[in-house]
Amino acid sequence: MKIGIISGSHRNPSQSEKVASYIQQQLMDQSIETWLFTLADNPLPLWDQSIWENDESWNSRLDPIKKELSGCDGFVVIAPEWHGQVPAGLKNFFLMFSRFELGHKPAMIVAVSSGDGGAYPVAELRMSSYKNNRLCYIPEQLIVRNVEKVLNEDASTNDESADSYYRERIDWALGILKGYSKALKSMRETTQIFHDKFGNGM
Repeated sequence: MKIGIISGSHRNPSQSEKVASYIQQQLMDQSIETWLFTLADNPLPLWDQSIWENDESWNSRLDPIKKELSGCDGFVVIAPEWHGQVPAGLKNFFLMFSRFELGHKPAMIVAVSSGDGGAYPVAELRMSSYKNNRLCYIPEQLIVRNVEKVLNEDASTNDESADSYYRERIDWALGILKGYSKALKSMRETTQIFHDKFGNGM
């Protein structure tokens, strides 16, 4: 099993990448292969229509990422809340890749907030980021609130009660993601999931 982790913050360093690294380590400790892709410094240019025209510059940029995504059985999508929204680079990411890389694979949303927020990115991703690529968000989600006070390597900087709660809940939620990853792999292998006539979602 291979789980891809998408860290959606453009900032470098970022609290989102801290959370991503923690989740990656938890999966690796369970002998699960991982791939971490971070949007720090926003490495993907904005989408333009030449991406559909076999443009060589786009192909050379995206083909290695497509290969990694295609090899993943499930995903963790980490989204900080910026001005009540998902960062533009993460939304742009979902324009770049299709049902052939993401389709009918489970994904768990992890929202990140420096305060008590974090619900808006969850709603936004569930509403609009999966339509054509057919990514399957699982019912379980995480909202890491007051993120500066949890999941830090230096335990003295953590809120002990909150930190313990998030670590336990992350482990439990990853177990659910692993279950969906196993189940949907079987579904993809036994079901006609690609149809040229119905290439886009309704």
